[in-house]
Amino acid sequence: MTLLLDAFWRAVAYCLHPRVILLSLLPLVLIAGGAFVLGWFFWEPAVDAVAGALVEWELLRTARHWLERIGAAGFYAVLPPLIVVALAVPFIVVASLLAVGVLMTPAIVNLVAARRFPRLARERGASFWHSLGWMLASTAVALVAIVLSMPLWLIPPLALLLPPLIWGWLTYRVMAYDALAEHASREERLALMRTHRWPLVAMGVLSGYAGAAPSLVWAFGAATLILAPLLIVVSVWLYTLVFAFSSLWFTHYALAALHALRERRRAEQPLPGGYARHEPAPLLVEPERPAASSSD
Repeated sequence: MTLLLDAFWRAVAYCLHPRVILLSLLPLVLIAGGAFVLGWFFWEPAVDAVAGALVEWELLRTARHWLERIGAAGFYAVLPPLIVVALAVPFIVVASLLAVGVLMTPAIVNLVAARRFPRLARERGASFWHSLGWMLASTAVALVAIVLSMPLWLIPPLALLLPPLIWGWLTYRVMAYDALAEHASREERLALMRTHRWPLVAMGVLSGYAGAAPSLVWAFGAATLILAPLLIVVSVWLYTLVFAFSSLWFTHYALAALHALRERRRAEQPLPGGYARHEPAPLLVEPERPAASSSD
């Protein structure tokens, strides 16, 4: 718990570092620009496709007639674009996490290592391609879980529980791996992720709930559609900041745990006499020489 809280406060402080602030702009430009381009070309086709699907749904057809009778037909008109936004937000979250993992985490690891652990050896237990493969595989699992669980999001308690848990699991898998990829050997990484599994999972879940908070900018219903281009930029920026903090948190925790593991192993290595370093070696007393005889 001490290590977790220490890493937390250090991550908060490092979020104010000018280099971290500058690094956060690159994922923002990339993801916000990509969302703008996709919205420019696919917004209207996506809304039309959702509207067509809603027309075929008997339950919503009955609801539409009821809304028309009470004079609230305008709500049904904004329902398709709201659904498109709701479907797009999880993928924006995942894209923001991946952008932070690829564009920010290596620089964050180097920053933390240079300032806190300059003598920590780099074992390079995972290459860039290993990290990328791990990230893509974990992302594929998370996206499948998101798609399969979307019908359950209509149940209010599950809507507040499932998305943060999925994003938290993905954050834990990606951030913990990337934080250790450069400095830890494969054996050290496996040992640390096994020994510290539950603290790392807890960090991921908390990061997942923090990552769900920016989605509240879309909670104002139809009014958000008017400001959608601006809100997309704001939400991506908030996602980037949250995941940048998560990267710092995992990096501080993982490198401190790796440093402690190596110090513990070094202390347990035997000295030349067969004694461990934490055990005092016996004093070497030179044997007494026999007294010279009087006849000499």
